Amino acid sequence: MTTFGQRLSAAMADHGPLCVGIDPHESLLSAWGMDVTAQGTRDFGLRVVEAAFGTVGVVKPQVAFFERFGSAGFAALEDVMRAAREAGLLVIADAKRGDIGTTMEGYATAWLTPGSPLEADAVTLSPYLGPDSLQKTLMTALRLDKGAFVLAATSNPDALSVQSAMTVDPSANEGERVAERIARDVGGNNVGLPGALGSIGVVIGATVDRAAFGLTDVVLAGTPILAPGFGAQGAQPGDLRRLFGYVASGVLASESRSILSAGPDRLSERIRERSALYGEKSHG
Repeated sequence: MTTFGQRLSAAMADHGPLCVGIDPHESLLSAWGMDVTAQGTRDFGLRVVEAAFGTVGVVKPQVAFFERFGSAGFAALEDVMRAAREAGLLVIADAKRGDIGTTMEGYATAWLTPGSPLEADAVTLSPYLGPDSLQKTLMTALRLDKGAFVLAATSNPDALSVQSAMTVDPSANEGERVAERIARDVGGNNVGLPGALGSIGVVIGATVDRAAFGLTDVVLAGTPILAPGFGAQGAQPGDLRRLFGYVASGVLASESRSILSAGPDRLSERIRERSALYGEKSHG
């Protein structure tokens, strides 16, 4: 079986870097004429999957908008992710899980194990309980040919003071920024994997200054990057290469509001329009 990194590379080569977020905000459900219920959320997600199929290679459901409805919401999420994966789309579960020990093993089992009701191709993770807290989960991802995206530099302004802080590492001559340390540790998991792109990636907001976080091209080489912040948050498709330079070919550009605001009737058209702006290859 191919690695997640290989499948991601293939999806981006075929369809370009656009990743469509499935974010059923209450306001969007209402604007789409759907009930603010688990059923409405399910219908919303399935419409996005249908519209995305054939134009993009990756979708990213935001778990919070499903789990707010409890067990019925998780059932809706299961249906949406299953439909997306059966359609050949890669699914990144935007769950941002982060804990230690057996708790993380539980999350890995839930989101990454083949056959699990919540099986995704990759999951987003938070590393802020320590650099080693995610290691077993990342090893599980690699063992199962799955992927993960670890938060490194996020676009919310109040994150800067934490993520750009200097670490204290007695074994090194100099400290490094927290985000840089995370990216370096993450990248180490990709050493020796086949293909040009690893399976364990980082999340870097498209609107942040990479230099302020120590996220150089050297640190990020070979590491897939999930970059929210394109579209409604300010970054535009034409900015991708300027923002990410040498590592731009490994960037998955995530958009949600800029696409979903088109409504259900124009959704397919909007996805095609936004995807074309990234210069993706045309397929049927």
